[in-house]
Amino acid sequence: MSDLALFGGRSAFLHPVHVGCPSRVDRARLFDRLNWVLDNQWLTNGGPLALELEDRVAEIAGVRNCVATCNATTALQLLFQAAELTGEVIMPSLSFAATAHAARWIGLDPVFVDVDPLTGSMEPAAVAKAIGPRSAAILGVHLWGRPCQVDDLEKVAADHGLPLFFDAAHATGCTWRGRAVGGFGTAEVFSFHATKVVNAFEGGAVVTDDDELAQRVRALHNFGIGLSDSSPAGGTNGKMSEASAAMALTSLDAFEDTVRHNRANFHLYSEELADVPGLSVIPHDRDERHNYQYVIVAVEESATGIGRDLLIEVLRAENAMAKPYFSPPCHQLEPYRSRAPVELPHTERLAARVLALPTGTSVSREDIRRVCNVLRLAVSYGADVTTRWNRMKGGRE
Repeated sequence: MSDLALFGGRSAFLHPVHVGCPSRVDRARLFDRLNWVLDNQWLTNGGPLALELEDRVAEIAGVRNCVATCNATTALQLLFQAAELTGEVIMPSLSFAATAHAARWIGLDPVFVDVDPLTGSMEPAAVAKAIGPRSAAILGVHLWGRPCQVDDLEKVAADHGLPLFFDAAHATGCTWRGRAVGGFGTAEVFSFHATKVVNAFEGGAVVTDDDELAQRVRALHNFGIGLSDSSPAGGTNGKMSEASAAMALTSLDAFEDTVRHNRANFHLYSEELADVPGLSVIPHDRDERHNYQYVIVAVEESATGIGRDLLIEVLRAENAMAKPYFSPPCHQLEPYRSRAPVELPHTERLAARVLALPTGTSVSREDIRRVCNVLRLAVSYGADVTTRWNRMKGGRE
């Protein structure tokens, strides 16, 4: 136990290894694109590279329309504005805060519902129960790239005459029942943030088969220019720059290699932790396509003797920067916690017991073995680690 860096041992890593470290790309190809942008002198406003990216993303998603944006949060807001929503948007609480903030920032009220205790996906029955007179839309989240219960949510939405959107920030290149994520519901939103499997430095996109909705999103992301009728929102500047599009295209070029690396990392974590009591890597459906961007581990403290939060402290002391994904959940954050208190037992339990481990193209097989060795050691002395840590916090050691 004294070998753990938390208690004075030498750190397993000289430099931090991260969750969501940007994937590696061909720098020469990126710089070629950036030089072309500078030579072309078309830096933004729907340039050739942004349009090329839209075509490629639409093809991946299996839809007719893609509108590239400056980020995914803005993409969600553009989508809500294009649909002229007012009132409440029903969504899961187990998501990054931006999912709720995107709605709240433009005057919509997030209504949080519980999730399936095993998958973390929003429960369709809970959605149906939450629908009321102010309900304007349903927003599902493909958590950790694992698609929602799409069919059931589409039925709930159809039964109540509500548009169904999906936050697909984690799910670029994933499938559900053999169909590409991006073509479900009324529209979906991808993220191309620096931490995502396809990155544009910063970026996002709205994808849809609804031509009229796509036209409205496109107009609204350019100050409302081109709208055939007025919009209460007027419009905003949500366009993607050519520099971001150059990065996104170069990242897309490397997508298959990135997924292969992520898949190998996922399987190695699964093998290394298979026999560690109380730790389980949350699996993916083997019949579907995944980008393996996240490695999520569930911690059962009754078996490990050590809680999720302390395991994160142990790993971070070793320079393995594990993260809670997502804890606290949105309904326990301000401004939502005090505005409309709600209890979501499945969400709260899952949020309190899962962590994301470092992965991505900058994380090697040796890195993974070191992370797993730390986890194995910490769990083997779980109760003792917990006791000693509590004494240290209490100033008795």
